[in-house]
Amino acid sequence: MLGIAVVDTATGSEYNLLPVYAAGPAIASARGTVRNVVIMGAVATLLCLLFAWKADRFGELRMTVALAAIGYVTLASTYAAWSRQKIERRLVDVREVARTLEDVLFVPVPATIGPVRIGASYVSASRATRVGGDLYDAEPCPDGVRLVIADVQGKGLETVRCASVVLAAFRGAAPEAGELADVGRRIETALERKTDGQRFVTGILAQISRDGSLLAYNHGHPPPLLLTGDGEVVFVESDDQVPPFGLAVLTGTTDLRDSVTRLTLQVGDRLFFYTDGLSEARDAEGRFYPVRERVTPLLRDGRPEDVLDRIRADVAAFTGKPPDDDSALLMIEFRGLPAASPRRHVID
Repeated sequence: MLGIAVVDTATGSEYNLLPVYAAGPAIASARGTVRNVVIMGAVATLLCLLFAWKADRFGELRMTVALAAIGYVTLASTYAAWSRQKIERRLVDVREVARTLEDVLFVPVPATIGPVRIGASYVSASRATRVGGDLYDAEPCPDGVRLVIADVQGKGLETVRCASVVLAAFRGAAPEAGELADVGRRIETALERKTDGQRFVTGILAQISRDGSLLAYNHGHPPPLLLTGDGEVVFVESDDQVPPFGLAVLTGTTDLRDSVTRLTLQVGDRLFFYTDGLSEARDAEGRFYPVRERVTPLLRDGRPEDVLDRIRADVAAFTGKPPDDDSALLMIEFRGLPAASPRRHVID
């Protein structure tokens, strides 16, 4: 309205922009409160009267039409602002509920559980949410710690629902199940009973004991990267991967014990788990993020959470853009007593 007044002054009484002052309350309704709209309507009315008097058109039809237009626009804008604020209040309530659900879904992982130090990081590709279809968790068990990292196929709310089912099943089974394979069966059962069966979940179930024994089932997931204390870097790959969660019924795979990966960790060994949101991140030329080449030097020093921060920064520098897929990262550092047996990597 100030801009209109300046133009009105500069052009003189010949043009007289009296009706244009109605733009004030109309624009105010886009972001302002009802009170702001009414104030802007009053200001527009005063400016209209002032410039009508200045142009010697006080009481003329042009002034009357302009005042009527300002009054009508102010009333319509007041209703628009009231409706907008009502919707915004509902959105605030919905967002609060969503944040609460997200907090329940992704409880922060403790920095230390049993024989390991843990760093965790999650980035959602959606700006509206903090979580998506990727997931991770770690739970103490009688002999050490059990962890899961997984990626639900697809996108949308159904993937979040599947992720919550996997997490709930893992949290219920991991602390008490006698064998790691029992945890996987509980997850399979939960997906069969509580989802529509249209999605599968790639993931890794792992258990690290106090003596450094690592057991892992790879359900079609990218293999973790192991950095040993003496500097050796290898992918912990299994020759016999088991099907993704949700497909065991279709493949007839029920007994996972023959597919377990066994490895003995030494003090200082570091394991890096990730989802394909990291390994499939692309640069401007379409090249995938080279996990081993770029992550290895970043794993060598620092606390697990600091290492993951550096990896996030490196991925952002590599792609040069915001993430277009969810990604979950876990870094595990074994700090228990050295195992008595030599290091071995065997697929039973």
